[in-house]
Amino acid sequence: MHAVHVDPPMRLALDLAARARAVCAPNPAVGCVLVDTGGQVIGQGQTQAVGQAHAEVMALRDAAVRGHSVVGATAYVTLEPCAHQGRTGPCCEALVAAGLGRVVASIQDPNPRVSGQGFARLRAAGIEVLVGPGAEESRELNIGFFSRMRRGLPWVRMKAASSLDGRTALPNGASQWITSAEARADGHAWRARADVVLTGIGTVLDDDPRLDVRLDGVRRQPVLAIVDSQLRTPLNARLWEVTARGVRLYGAVDDAARRRALIERGAEVVLLPDAHGRVDLAALLRDLGGREVNEVHVEAGHRLNGALLRARRVDELLLYQAPLLLGEGPGIAALGALDTLAEGWRFEWHEAQRVGSDLRLRARAPGREEL
Repeated sequence: MHAVHVDPPMRLALDLAARARAVCAPNPAVGCVLVDTGGQVIGQGQTQAVGQAHAEVMALRDAAVRGHSVVGATAYVTLEPCAHQGRTGPCCEALVAAGLGRVVASIQDPNPRVSGQGFARLRAAGIEVLVGPGAEESRELNIGFFSRMRRGLPWVRMKAASSLDGRTALPNGASQWITSAEARADGHAWRARADVVLTGIGTVLDDDPRLDVRLDGVRRQPVLAIVDSQLRTPLNARLWEVTARGVRLYGAVDDAARRRALIERGAEVVLLPDAHGRVDLAALLRDLGGREVNEVHVEAGHRLNGALLRARRVDELLLYQAPLLLGEGPGIAALGALDTLAEGWRFEWHEAQRVGSDLRLRARAPGREEL
């Protein structure tokens, strides 16, 4: 993603939107800044937790608390103001009622219940509307929301840490730690922005991970989803130690006693078998989309990674590469042998950045930039 200059009020609005990501799901992360006719910031706000006020209403409230009139003011907002009655009222009507003179918005809302109607309502009320500043960054902040609105599917980001020669562990299973503390902390930040962390039963049995977010100031833990065809997740696994999150098991072969025990342990069990007795990964992602999940963060072993890649269900790769050679050992994904280069899974580079002593690489499946 290339940094694009935006005016200071929109820069502030985008920063507010970024802060909202931690609490606002499944709603998009939005920031709003109100500027008076003299160019002074008179109010600001960001999307609150689901069912609470959106960014525009928060900014209007902030201006009122400060004692400022917003009549004729400009609203800088990172997404088209909503035009429908959802869990809260339409934001475009709040801006019209407040007497705003101008709205500068980053990007049109992909929600078909909005999708230009908010802009149309503002213009019909005589409010000038400008669209475009900060569009790329706003879309990146809400890439999962755009995916769900346009495809009915969450954005699937697969994370892996490896050596330069693509090894994720030694043959004996040792993998702590291939990458630096800085890279691991960065990985936790990506885990934190997801709605669901997805792993496989192999990782649960082999590594016994918690797979929670361990960062200061974390206000919510993503749901942990486990692909567990035969419902083998141990009742004493460390993942149960994280009480402030949901655990969902996706199985394929029912076992009433195991299912009952897992439910009593606190899990939700969803059976989605395919024709081969495994979990239907396409159905799993449709299920998550139906549950208003925007982003899925995959932290799994080479078997589930390979299955997701073979099924073409990965939108983005998030790879941390250490300047280290390990020789033999498992790779990022079990893809099997190919006969021709054309059979390979090709991605497009999105970002390369140094994190600590390691390199963070992000690549996306072709066509995903158009979502």
